[in-house]
Amino acid sequence: MTNESAYRAVVEKIITRGPYGPYAVARSDELGSITFSLDRAVWQEADIPEPGVYVTLSQIRRNRGGWRAKHGRYVMPSDEQQQSATVRQPATVRST
Repeated sequence: MTNESAYRAVVEKIITRGPYGPYAVARSDELGSITFSLDRAVWQEADIPEPGVYVTLSQIRRNRGGWRAKHGRYVMPSDEQQQSATVRQPATVRST
């Protein structure tokens, strides 16, 4: 299953010595736990995130171990502006 949407998540823990290298585990309200590698091919930032930091994860895949993100970065102020601009107002109901 593939989902190309981006998800906001909070980093819960950092594993510096995983079997395939360093990785992080974050929690999203929509998907729950999402794991992502801290390899430069996946994590797009120069420094490693800390627990409690908000990140944006995308190119999400599900495997037997759970959700995995193939792209990650910090949440930026522009992400906040984009989200508020795309919030839809409730449709008005016209009475006839």
